[in-house]
Amino acid sequence: MSFGLTNSPSVFQRYIYNVFRDLIKENVVMIYLDDLVIFSENETQGIERLQRVLKTASEYGLELNIKKCQFLKREIEFLGHRIKDGKLYASPLKIKAVMNFPEPKCTKDIRSYLGLTGYFRKFIPHYSAIAKPLSDLLKKDNNFSFGLKERESFNELKQILSKEPVLCLYNPKSETEIHTDASIDGFGACLLQKSIVDNQLHPVYYMSRKTSDTERKYSSYELEVMAVIEALKKFRPYVLGIPFKIATDCIAFKQTMSKKDISSKIARWALMLEEYDYVIEHRQGTRMRHVDALSRNPVCMIIQDSLTLQILKAQNSDENVKAIKDLLKIKNQHDDYIIKGDLLYKSIKGNDLLVVPEDMQMSLIKSAHEKGHLSVKRTEDHLINEFYIPKLKQKIEKCISNCITCILASKKQGKQE
Repeated sequence: MSFGLTNSPSVFQRYIYNVFRDLIKENVVMIYLDDLVIFSENETQGIERLQRVLKTASEYGLELNIKKCQFLKREIEFLGHRIKDGKLYASPLKIKAVMNFPEPKCTKDIRSYLGLTGYFRKFIPHYSAIAKPLSDLLKKDNNFSFGLKERESFNELKQILSKEPVLCLYNPKSETEIHTDASIDGFGACLLQKSIVDNQLHPVYYMSRKTSDTERKYSSYELEVMAVIEALKKFRPYVLGIPFKIATDCIAFKQTMSKKDISSKIARWALMLEEYDYVIEHRQGTRMRHVDALSRNPVCMIIQDSLTLQILKAQNSDENVKAIKDLLKIKNQHDDYIIKGDLLYKSIKGNDLLVVPEDMQMSLIKSAHEKGHLSVKRTEDHLINEFYIPKLKQKIEKCISNCITCILASKKQGKQE
């Protein structure tokens, strides 16, 4: 085959697939271009499968470079990954390239670094959240400024990959679950499978992404449903055609999927779910912390944003919050409250809501309302599943009644009528 032609790789891949089609379907061999991996559980099976692959290659006149071949190995490098004892690691060479990457000086350097680390985002539970300060530099209207937040993000990605994160290899015969969560800042999901060794769930793939400006205006319920949709898009090759479980801390999602009277947007999403063989399981927020970190900047982010720090400072200055925290430290448990990362949360119907001190309540409500000068209901939807504010609806009504933009808009509409 001629070198340099743009369609040469795809033509070659199709030819190789046709040659080894039967062996691929039997899960004997996996092929990417000219790289072949033969699976086996023991030495006898490995030799038998090797003979079948060599026989097929001989029948089609394909030659193997013996110097590049490795036989009966327990550990191999394949497509930038290290595979060992049923587990998947990032390639040491790739990690070294990340560790040696110099501090970015321009947007081109940022793109290169995000491209390098992004190849391993499935290993990093909250990749999109950690990388947000760097990815924000790529926006058209932003000037390049590599400050403290960007440097922390840059170093944090290096630190995580330097610890050699590990995933389990996917097995279509294992019990499979997808755990999802969402917040106004992003979606998070984790594909897990139960190991036959210890009968415990282990991560196979992490997925996370930021919400768009439009998606940030969605209600909390719509965000939870979209988190499931985004997870299924990402994990489709793994879960299509097998039974699996969707675990979410949004109880309304499970109830809505069984209703007939739903909005057109939710109906479209529900239609996308019909091709999958799944069951929905509601789990309390306290049991979903492993995936909660993928979506929530204000909750579990290693690099905490300014809002989280503001709430933490406000909690530390609020006498009522301090009293509850002190009580929790003495009793070590409370029916309604819990401390996570030095932040106080109130548990309501299985959800852990971040307690907002009185001094910050109106400013937080105003910030949520001004994202699009939303109605009382839409503003409440943005806050009610994330934050605990007593008498929230009344306080939102008070905020909107004093909003100059909304007052002027309503007067303008009255004149037109």
